[in-house]
Amino acid sequence: MARYTGPKARVNRRLGAQIYESAGAVKAHSRRESPPGMHVKGGRRLSNWGKASAEKQKIKHYYGLGERQLRKYYHMVAAKKGNTGEQLLSLCERRLDNVIRRAGFTKTRPQARQGIVHGHFFVNGIKVTSPSYQLRQGDVITVRKKEPIYNLYKGVISEGGTMTPDFVTFDSETLRATVLAVPGPNDFSLPVDVNIVVEFLSR
Repeated sequence: MARYTGPKARVNRRLGAQIYESAGAVKAHSRRESPPGMHVKGGRRLSNWGKASAEKQKIKHYYGLGERQLRKYYHMVAAKKGNTGEQLLSLCERRLDNVIRRAGFTKTRPQARQGIVHGHFFVNGIKVTSPSYQLRQGDVITVRKKEPIYNLYKGVISEGGTMTPDFVTFDSETLRATVLAVPGPNDFSLPVDVNIVVEFLSR
């Protein structure tokens, strides 16, 4: 799932949400929001299992997770006090690739993952090449001090269009993002019924 290279517009239409943010996927989903296929039956009701599976797919595609990684996140929070679903999404939101996308360095999460793997980003002055790296309160993200790389992300930021969440501050002049707090329900960017996903994973 983390390396999904198939038709992203079909995923958006099948799940009925703007999961992938590439220009082509957004336009295709805007033109036709119905599920893909030649003979799609309208008003089809999903079973509880089908609903849970669809919501789980939203999380996996949106954050670029594999099945094993999603279940790992679930087991990390299952025994903790508090709302398990909210804690699960909080882990997803604190991934380095997600914070880089939401801060405004890139337009999509796949772009963020590519930049991380190529060594474009530093956390607290140390190069991090793992997109799944878990950020903590106070962590600072900066761009590698190399002119072509700096200009690349400066160009993306100049296009605008990104709303930085409250749990992150972003300085567009120095290309510096700081994690202010652990993201809560008001910071989650994916509209998903996470509680039904938790029930599905607990089986």
